Amino acid sequence: MNGVVGDIPAGSPGFDGAASRRLLARLRDVMAGSGSGQERLDKIVTLIGMEMGADVCSCYVMRAGEVLELFSTLGLNQDAVHNTRLRVGEGIVGDIAGHARPIALDNAPSHPSFAYRPETGEDPFLSLAGVPILRGGKVRGVLVIQHKDRRRYTEVEVETLQTIAMVVAELVAQGELVNPQEVASTGDPALLPARLSGTSLASGLAMGLAVIHRPQLTIRQMVSEDAESELARLNAAIATMHSAIDDLLNAAALAGLSEPKDILETYRMFAEDRGWLSRIREAIRMGLTAEGAVQQVQNDTRARMSHLTDPYIRERLLDLEDLTNRLLQHLAGRKSEADGGTLPEDIVLVARSMGPAELLDYDQRRLRGVILEEGSPSSHVCIVARALNIPVVQAPDALNRIEPLDPVIVDGDHGQAFVRPAEDIQMAFAEAVALRARKEQMYEAIRAQPSVTRDGVPISIQLNCGLLIDLPHLKASGAEGIGLYRTEIPFMVRSTYPDVHAQTDLYSRILDQTDDKPVVFRTLDVGGDKMLPYIAASEGEENPALGWRAIRIGLDHPSLLRQQLRALLRASAGRPLSVMFPMIAEVAEFDAARRLLDLEIARLEGQGGEPPSRVRVGTMIEVPALLWQLPALLPRVDFLSVGSNDLTQYIFASDRGNPRTSGRYDPLSPAMMSLLRRLVEACGDANVPVSICGEMAGRPLDAMALIGIGFRTLSMSPPSVGPVKTMLRSLDVAALRQYMNGLYLRGDHSLRDKLRSFAKDHGVLI
Repeated sequence: MNGVVGDIPAGSPGFDGAASRRLLARLRDVMAGSGSGQERLDKIVTLIGMEMGADVCSCYVMRAGEVLELFSTLGLNQDAVHNTRLRVGEGIVGDIAGHARPIALDNAPSHPSFAYRPETGEDPFLSLAGVPILRGGKVRGVLVIQHKDRRRYTEVEVETLQTIAMVVAELVAQGELVNPQEVASTGDPALLPARLSGTSLASGLAMGLAVIHRPQLTIRQMVSEDAESELARLNAAIATMHSAIDDLLNAAALAGLSEPKDILETYRMFAEDRGWLSRIREAIRMGLTAEGAVQQVQNDTRARMSHLTDPYIRERLLDLEDLTNRLLQHLAGRKSEADGGTLPEDIVLVARSMGPAELLDYDQRRLRGVILEEGSPSSHVCIVARALNIPVVQAPDALNRIEPLDPVIVDGDHGQAFVRPAEDIQMAFAEAVALRARKEQMYEAIRAQPSVTRDGVPISIQLNCGLLIDLPHLKASGAEGIGLYRTEIPFMVRSTYPDVHAQTDLYSRILDQTDDKPVVFRTLDVGGDKMLPYIAASEGEENPALGWRAIRIGLDHPSLLRQQLRALLRASAGRPLSVMFPMIAEVAEFDAARRLLDLEIARLEGQGGEPPSRVRVGTMIEVPALLWQLPALLPRVDFLSVGSNDLTQYIFASDRGNPRTSGRYDPLSPAMMSLLRRLVEACGDANVPVSICGEMAGRPLDAMALIGIGFRTLSMSPPSVGPVKTMLRSLDVAALRQYMNGLYLRGDHSLRDKLRSFAKDHGVLI
């Protein structure tokens, strides 16, 4: 509520609980009555205005592109309906939507977010109360009342508006509210602009025309009369397919991209799998055509594997479906649709799923973005897309919502896509691309500048990496080193565990390409949602995130961990080595892992090998139990690194992979920040360096808070370096620390808004 002074009238005379119940009863009658969605919404706003004695009642509905459109009003100019639009965060209405909270003001024009829209004719109205229309945890619109006189809104009035907003949310969710101007222009509501919310699989922004990737062929003849001729057709198609895959391996698009090439080599081996091919040949001998046999084997495989939840197995199933479709194409003598000369210049691929080779079939000079119904960040197609700087969004129901050659915007930064975007959305996209380019120029300008705050505090910015293709970013970003190298990703794209020689070669190449900058290698962090195909997963784990994973697998299979440590030691000959163990829950686990490292050091020395010039050993702080063992842990380690992603979910008992809980708790809460402050203080007292490498470190506002807490080393993904460095160079740490001293003991859900206000007031560029 807004604070008020003087004798300002408080609320509508006689609007009490009884009046509120009467209004809600009449609203139920409107909702149950006849008429279109627009007609019922018009009746609702009229009823609210009359019953609450308001001069204005307006309803704004969220449209594609985070735009709030005035859909109905009593009291404002009717010409403004469907013409007045506000972006989330713009004006008081946009502020209500942006923060998903009610606002009640006795003097709305004096509010800092006030935005005057002359077409509405709202000049005479001084007071305003508005509430967000919420459904499913998302803002669907905003409901507003206004008065000419200066007045104080009562809690009953605001609570009544919130209750009404729940009723309106159902009307919005039914999809009956459409802009008649847009229907008139398209003639079909199905062709209206749409926003698809999903998950980001590869970051970036792109716009193009939709190309629907449906590689399946209709098989018209299933039964054969001549098995030998069908076998001959199959063998010829297999040879042609292998040759085409070899061409992909040698394509110029893969020049210098080792991981995509490794993936395709694994894919090539999959295409030669004897079991798969023998089952197809057996089906032909049983009387099926070559096409029928390929399809039958695929159907059987899909049925057997569809109940499995292991991500790696499901992603290999996608590879197999890719191969099946590719083989059917060759059997039919039909070129891939990607070869078509009629494809648009700017392509956005839309598919249920894709394999890596299917993606590379398309002309990389035209391909702008990808939308998948099924996928994960660790799938082969996404790894290849990231290597080629192609944004990917996973959006359920995309194939039902997108028509061929629809204009589509892919927002890989926020995990969303805009289909048939309206002109204002396209303009906003163009502005976002231009702003991105300007920011990139600004980041480039400060790349060589020191990472020092305005009051002279040095901050070390380092990178999180997991592939060789990430390493050029080290120089391009101006980062000081690699604070987290995830060693598991190369293991996940192989069908067998890489031997010591292969691992040594990989780690040597990493160190060779980092120009003597420090690299912290995290040992295998697999399990949970990152199982390896050659390690048997635990059956029936109800919560894999708390199960058999990371160091637990390493200690249960010491030969695997020892081989990795052996390779790291060999690769680091004469160079410093930093090793970090993940998911340590007790000091005894760290001691056990350290003993394995000591055994490998002794083995190397006994064989006369050249040891690293220095070995530093640390651990991730992810499991809360370790925070209560710091007195025993700190004398044993050379450094610590906070994995804020896992630590946050374990602190709040909130699965970050569950959309119902992932955003429920904020890492910028008093509890999390107090915990991190105590950790930093303990490490400072013990003279043990501590860094943070979770997602918090790469978000400018969160990074500002971490610096205020006392962190001096932040490790992040390459795209985050520029924004974070820009922020810290505009920051006065002393002022921030003084401000934050009063925040740790508060009982707020989140301190994010308070920290954002500090940044705004002190000119911090977040």
